[in-house]
Amino acid sequence: MGYRILIVDDSPVMRRIVARALAAGGFEASTTHCAENGREALAVLAAHPIDIVFADINMPEMSGMEMVEKMAADGQLPTQPVIILSTERNAERIDRLRALGVRAYLKKPFKPEDLKKVVSALFPLGAP
Repeated sequence: MGYRILIVDDSPVMRRIVARALAAGGFEASTTHCAENGREALAVLAAHPIDIVFADINMPEMSGMEMVEKMAADGQLPTQPVIILSTERNAERIDRLRALGVRAYLKKPFKPEDLKKVVSALFPLGAP
């Protein structure tokens, strides 16, 4: 059994980088869904069981911040952990995301080892 993953980023290249970094870290995905923005991500979350969400902040149509706010309002964050992967450096926005329940924040560019460490902390016994 593997992880049911959702990667949310407006860059197709970055979505591939995240998927490869997870695979390189030994995290087997049973299903990988991708979305170009928060609106698409919320639709995926409504339609599919997801174990972990990797999301950018700055995206067109609906940002990662707006997506996380909606997930928090709907009570999804305790059961669908979100890890933010972004170039965003605004401390207030990052603090707001953490206050809403985002589990981790990694600055782009990130190392696969950093991603592995974060996911291992969330799932110490392996995939749910």
